[in-house]
Amino acid sequence: MGNFLHDDYLLSNETARELYHRYAKDMPIIDYHCHLDPKEIWEDRSFTNLTDIWLRGDHYKWRAMRANGIPERLITGDASDKEKFRAWARTVPYLIGNPLYVWTHLELKRFFGIDRLLNEDTADEIWDEANRLLATPEFTARSFLRHFKVEMVGTTDDPTDSLEYHRKLRESGELDTQVLPTYRPDQGLNIRKSGFRDWVLKLEDVTGKPAHTYEQFLQLLEERARYFHWEGCRLSDHGLDHIPWFEAGLEDVAAIYQKALSGGTVSVEEEKQFQTRTLLFLGQLYASLGWTMQLHIGALRNANTRGFQRLGPDTGYDSMDDLRLARPLAMFLDQLEKSGSLPKTVLYSLNPKDYPVLASMAGNYQSDEIPGKIQFGSAWWFNDHTNGIKRQLTDLATMGLLRRFVGMLTDSRSFLSYPRHEYFRRILCDLIGGWVESGEAPDDLELLGAMVREIAYFNAKNYFAFEQVTQS
Repeated sequence: MGNFLHDDYLLSNETARELYHRYAKDMPIIDYHCHLDPKEIWEDRSFTNLTDIWLRGDHYKWRAMRANGIPERLITGDASDKEKFRAWARTVPYLIGNPLYVWTHLELKRFFGIDRLLNEDTADEIWDEANRLLATPEFTARSFLRHFKVEMVGTTDDPTDSLEYHRKLRESGELDTQVLPTYRPDQGLNIRKSGFRDWVLKLEDVTGKPAHTYEQFLQLLEERARYFHWEGCRLSDHGLDHIPWFEAGLEDVAAIYQKALSGGTVSVEEEKQFQTRTLLFLGQLYASLGWTMQLHIGALRNANTRGFQRLGPDTGYDSMDDLRLARPLAMFLDQLEKSGSLPKTVLYSLNPKDYPVLASMAGNYQSDEIPGKIQFGSAWWFNDHTNGIKRQLTDLATMGLLRRFVGMLTDSRSFLSYPRHEYFRRILCDLIGGWVESGEAPDDLELLGAMVREIAYFNAKNYFAFEQVTQS
């Protein structure tokens, strides 16, 4: 591929090259937020072909293929896996400037040793070569984790999940990578959605206890959180379209809960009241458990009604929202802070216009409990590209302490996404190296190398304290 993805790609100056190759390149990975399936890790899943591991479920690629005019049959339809791969190969040459172009070739190179551009002419030979490797024992789910020295994987799990496969992985002791659950109770907050009552029934079923009242509902949420804690959970996660700040009394929220269970129509205002009180309860619970609360804010989900009706959620029909964020977020965090129950918190926004808001907001609630207690989280989803990552890092650096940042995560459903950590580390080193070149940072490799190693690995290790997971 000539000069494309050479050893020093994205490293535009000598300091950046020194920082990356000497300090960042070989650090282990802590992937504290992703969507990998623990069952596939437990079973050490083998993958049938490149489409199976690379295209199935990847709505980043699906969106790109749709934009290139590829028929849905060749994306999520009944076409053969090879036909779908060829359709992806036809799309790749149109992706220059999109991070998918870099990620596609970086994954081929780092996992399969394939150093050729993917296009219509090379599709069949790359298909055959990669599939031969996927048929060997060195290309299974666990092998990918070992290959990239992934020390910890934080999956995303519903409170009603049994965590069976997390437990099996822990008890077997067969895998060096910690695979720990993350508590994501979004379905218990979406009280206006049609599936809310069914989810409450599922919660009752898994606990063997009733949730006939709002008080009982909260008790069951807490019971499941404590069960998750026993199974190694140290983080929660919330996918919030907006911060729903609307205070209401306990009796009012209890009545709203009863209305939802009885099949009544819950208004938008009532939903906000329910969500506000429930989120405050959960935030206090997370603080008592010593967990980190993650807030992923600002997605406009399922914007294409026909696409959603045809394929369901998480199929490539989501985008950025642009709602107001600062005041409701401050009210929520401040209420927890006033009661002494604000947990460690990571704030993410899907809209980069909110980056200065989050970077400055984090500074309002720092504490001597732990350095960097409130984190402005990594560039997320539509922002995890060169410009988006640099923007997030720069806003954090100018308004907070970049050296305390807990670093990158994949937020991915794919075992092939780990080169994104390399991508992030190169961008980080280039940014710092640029500051040296312009005289904004000292030419002190020992100082800056320590900073790079901390952001790449040690900050996350110390902040989340996964090594304290000692269940028997």
